[in-house]
Amino acid sequence: MTDLMHRQQDSAAIAAELRRLSPAYAPTPLLDLPRLAARLGVEQVLAKDESHRMLRSFKSLGGTYAGLRALARAAGGDIATLLAERPAGQPALVCASDGNHGLAVALAASRAGAAARVFLHRAVPASRAARIAAEGAEIVWVQGTYDDAVDAAAAAARTEGDILVADTTDDPDDLVVGDVMAGYGVIAAEIRQQMTAGGMAPPTHVFVQAGVGGLAAAMAAGLTQWLAAPARVVAVEPEEAPSVSAGLAAGRAVRVPGALETTAEMLSCGEASVPALAVLRRHGAVAMTVPEAGLEAAPAVLCAAGGPATTPSGATGLAGLLQAGENRSFGLDAGSRVLVLVTEAALDDGAA
Repeated sequence: MTDLMHRQQDSAAIAAELRRLSPAYAPTPLLDLPRLAARLGVEQVLAKDESHRMLRSFKSLGGTYAGLRALARAAGGDIATLLAERPAGQPALVCASDGNHGLAVALAASRAGAAARVFLHRAVPASRAARIAAEGAEIVWVQGTYDDAVDAAAAAARTEGDILVADTTDDPDDLVVGDVMAGYGVIAAEIRQQMTAGGMAPPTHVFVQAGVGGLAAAMAAGLTQWLAAPARVVAVEPEEAPSVSAGLAAGRAVRVPGALETTAEMLSCGEASVPALAVLRRHGAVAMTVPEAGLEAAPAVLCAAGGPATTPSGATGLAGLLQAGENRSFGLDAGSRVLVLVTEAALDDGAA
């Protein structure tokens, strides 16, 4: 199967498109955390701080970019023309979300002058829903899990003739999901540029949140061949929602049963995205799960080490690293240089 992300614009072009939305657009910080490295007995720990990204989460790179691309395709033009003309009669953007993806898609719709409907399952906090509604999107509440919301959004888009901007799919050739992952690839490009400019040796390990797998796939595609040996990309997810672990083990996407209740709310996904699984397998990525206690503890560990304030979802990659450091798994040793992603801010109202 052709890697969908190879069909998309390169990372510099994507960043240029997003800069149209915010003149203040800039690469997010890459933090060196020597206290954490000393605690873990490794050479270096770096944290890519996505809390400084537009919308205070990495999701703006994916959902916003993919939403704008989808509307531009529907209008027969490009993003620049779409944003300048905001044509009447556009289809609505529809998506399911745990919170951040819906906010990103809502932003795309509002900037383009289109409507948006975001399907949320009942476990999504009201504060997250309020942020989405503040961007002008209609909220549709769904009983069940995130995966039930995914199904409901897809059915609604088909029925109404709207544009589904999903971050997960069972279609290996889904263009919109490919755009979402391509947007996330901006993070990998920034990391390579920042480390090269700083004269730093490439990492040996990357611990990255899983969810439906799109972010982890983008990191695997963008970083694996650049990493130093043993070049391990580890997708980290809650024990209560092991969608990527299950998918990699089965060799196909499978739906994990249960309520998927986890303190890492943004990762409460029961079925991984088919294109993401394909990319992860192609680049030899592996998956691990972390219990709730580890997820809950990780944000405080990050802050104590000089890192940014975040949520359990935002620090799930670090939770995986802490667990792997204790077990000395994935080839971690005194010479390891480790990269983690802090994927969202800890906002004052508890949303992220």
